[in-house]
Parts: sequence; C-alpha cells; structure tokens
Amino acid sequence: MNIIAFPDRSEWASLLARPVQDSSVIEQRVLPILEQVRTQGDEGLRELARRFDNTELSNLAFDQAEIEQAEGLLDEELKAAIKQAYQNIYTFHQAQVQYPEKIETMPGVTCWRKSVGIEKVGIYIPGGTAPLFSTVLMLGIPAQLAGCKEIVLCTPSNHPAILYAAQLVGVTKAFRIGGAQAIAAMAYGTESVPKVYKIFGPGNQYVTSAKMLVSKEGVAIDMPAGPSEVAVYADDSAVPTFVAADLLSQAEHGADSQVLLVSTSKKFLSSVNLTLSSQLDKLPRKELAAQSIANSKAILVGSQEEALDMLNEYAAEHLILSVENAEVVSEKIINAGSIFLGNYTPESCGDYASGTNHTLPTNGYARAYSGVSVDSFVKKITVQHITEEGIKVIGPTVEAMAEAESLDAHKRAVHIRLQSLL
Repeated sequence: MNIIAFPDRSEWASLLARPVQDSSVIEQRVLPILEQVRTQGDEGLRELARRFDNTELSNLAFDQAEIEQAEGLLDEELKAAIKQAYQNIYTFHQAQVQYPEKIETMPGVTCWRKSVGIEKVGIYIPGGTAPLFSTVLMLGIPAQLAGCKEIVLCTPSNHPAILYAAQLVGVTKAFRIGGAQAIAAMAYGTESVPKVYKIFGPGNQYVTSAKMLVSKEGVAIDMPAGPSEVAVYADDSAVPTFVAADLLSQAEHGADSQVLLVSTSKKFLSSVNLTLSSQLDKLPRKELAAQSIANSKAILVGSQEEALDMLNEYAAEHLILSVENAEVVSEKIINAGSIFLGNYTPESCGDYASGTNHTLPTNGYARAYSGVSVDSFVKKITVQHITEEGIKVIGPTVEAMAEAESLDAHKRAVHIRLQSLL
C-alpha cells in the first residue's frame, strides 16, 4: 500500500473519493432487460438466461424437494456453523422487534405506532465467484421476524448452502434467476415470480442499476449500493498481522473493493505493508485482492482527532478500530455502517456470525443510511384515539390552527363534534 504522510485537509476529498462509474452506460444496457421481462414475463426470463448464461431454464422455480434435500448435501461442520450463525443473528435481531406503546399526549388523546411487516419482499443472492449463503441469513432472518408473508428468493446459484439457509429463514418461493432480470422479475412479477413490494440484496453493477431503476417506478429497495469497503484505524497497540489480514479479507471481494488504513504511527504502517505481501501470496483469490490493495491507501496522520475527522468524512461501510480504549473512541464516530472494536473483532465475524447485519451502506451513504435491520422489513403505522373528553381538550387548538391556515372544512370537522357535546 502507498503510504501518504500528513496530507493537508484540502487533499482529503480527493484521497477519500471512491471510483466514479458512468452509470448512464450501464443503465442503457439494463433498461432493455427490464422491458423484456416486463412485457414477456417467464419467456423473457428464459430467453435472457439463454443469451447471458447459456442456460436453458425449463423450470424457473427450485423444486421444494430440491430445497429439502439441500441439508443432506452439506457436511456436518458447515451445517452446524450455519445453524450457529442463524441463532446469533436471530437473537440480535429479535431485540429490534418493537411493540406498540400507547402515549397519552393530552387527557383523552392517545397515540401509538405499530409495526407491520411488508407483505411481499424479494431477496437477491448473486452467483458470482462465491455462494453468499450468509446473505440469505442476513436478509431472511429480519424478514422472518418482521412477519413478512411472502419472502421471494432469486439466485442463479444452486449451491446447497444457499437452499438450506433459504429453508431456515422461511423463504416461501425460490427461483433460479440471476442478474438484472431477477430484479425485474421481482419488481414487475411474471407468470411464475410474484411481484414484491421491496427488494433486498447485493449484486454487480447491472443488478445495482436495475434496483435503482425499478425504485424510480415505486418498488422500494434496501439502499443504494457500491463496492464493499473497509477502513481501519490502528495505533501501536494493534497487531500488524491482524490488520493486514483484515485488509485482505475485504480486498478479496473484488478488484473494486475499497481498503483504507489510517494511523498515527509510521512504524505501524510499515509493519503492515511488510506482512501484507507475505499474506497475499497465500490467498487463492490473490489476484483480485492484489488489484484492490494496489488501489488502496495507508494514511499517516498527526493525531487521533485528525484520524477521527478523516474517518467520519469517509463514512466507511465497515470500520475497524484497533486502538487503545476502542469503545471510548467509537463514541466519536458518527458516520459508519458497522464498527468493530479491538484486536480480536475482525470484520469477518460481522460478515458471518456475530449477530449484526452485514448488509450495510457503502460509497459514503453511511452519512445518511443505516444497515439492514428488522425495521427495513416493516412499515410503521401511527394510530390515534380521541375520546369525548379528548376532543373537548384538543378541539380549540385544532380550530385555531385550521382557521389561521384558511382551511375551514378542517375547522368544521372539529367544530360540529364540539357542538354535539354541548
């Protein structure tokens, strides 16, 4: 990694900038795919599978028997790991379920808010270079807890771990469809694929573009997405080999993954660079990781205050704090998707099994977006109930405000009730 020493604050914006992609080119390729699925339905999906994947999809849906048999195709160690991850993720997310709390704002005026699961949600799991069964858990479990009636899964992968995880989280229908066409199928519905109200899940730039385009047509999506990223803030209390491993665990996602290392110690940065090379050579995906590391930055700053300012400006998807008093330091972080504290909290644990969700805002969206949670799968509906006593108390307030806004019918809706109680 290139070490950049004591950059001036005026340089931060360019140093921390993510690569800019020309989305218009991708959109022009995706729009015909969306239109083909919208107009041709299942047959359009089959033709696109032949064209892009050289695959004949006689049956778009996974057979229930195939899903049920997936468990038997997994070795016991992996199956136990998936079950443990399921339990941890379920336990953490179950605490997010909110129950109505009635608030009396005035005598006789009671308000509350109830959470209602989104009836139909779609989960997309890419095939790509890795079977992301962990993402099935991360998206399916909060959907399960939220009480979503239909959980539709689309994936081009038939890996048994994906199908086993789908069964655990209560997926109601699963389809062997990938790419932008899978997003289109869930957004518009086809003869086989149900139309959903909100779509979740990662994917390449075509999938991301498809999600952004259908969101303009009224289909909700989880969040805008870009390449995965990690930022590490480390001091001399950190272990160089640990930090190097964390950087590489992110870099192996792909050549466009973002890796940032910030430290107040030049000696530490040099130590990380030394161990990076030796660890990189041992990785099966070293070519992808090497490209990501080559484009990454190690920044030497003069103080912790400067480091935190820089990290808050970057707003990382994943932020590792390998520093003394890490929890105290974390209180000063206001922009991040998920924070990992200390030498023994690798990002990998959050990716798989600690319990927190790994579907997080990237590309600086952590300044305004949260990661996926149970809240992502529910609507919050407010309720109010006003008694005869309550309308007498609140009525004059509403009348005065409605009259001031020249909305006489609003005033009258209250006034006739007050008159009826005289």
